[in-house]
Amino acid sequence: MSERITKDMAKNIYFGGGIFAILVFAGLTFDSVKQIPELSHAENITESVVLGKKIWENNNCVGCHTLLGEGAYYAPELGNVFQRLGSSDEASFKSYMQGWMASQPLNIPDRRKMPQFHLAPEQVDNLADFLIWTSKVNTQEWPPNIQG
Repeated sequence: MSERITKDMAKNIYFGGGIFAILVFAGLTFDSVKQIPELSHAENITESVVLGKKIWENNNCVGCHTLLGEGAYYAPELGNVFQRLGSSDEASFKSYMQGWMASQPLNIPDRRKMPQFHLAPEQVDNLADFLIWTSKVNTQEWPPNIQG
């Protein structure tokens, strides 16, 4: 029982384990990439969704908000904002977004202030379409609670 591990045995364990880990990683990566089209519903990306994403990026919304868990944790998660505030009705959500964006910054003491971006109504609708599309991505129950 007191058999010693030789250099050759250690080398075989090291390289064998490394190759095994690489194969597992490659297999999981392939599986994830294969599932992306089904989970993201890329077929629902419209020109309005693309323009909304550009507005999201140009105004650095991710600098304060998270989207599907990615971004800053200063302001609320927006990946599920359509379910939380839109009652799954696109027209009412777009109306809500128009009012919300127009009313910024709110002058409420001790509250974080969202800047006024001076977006045109069409731009707000594009941003709303982007957030609606994002909310329909299958995130496999992420975030774990509705508030993000």
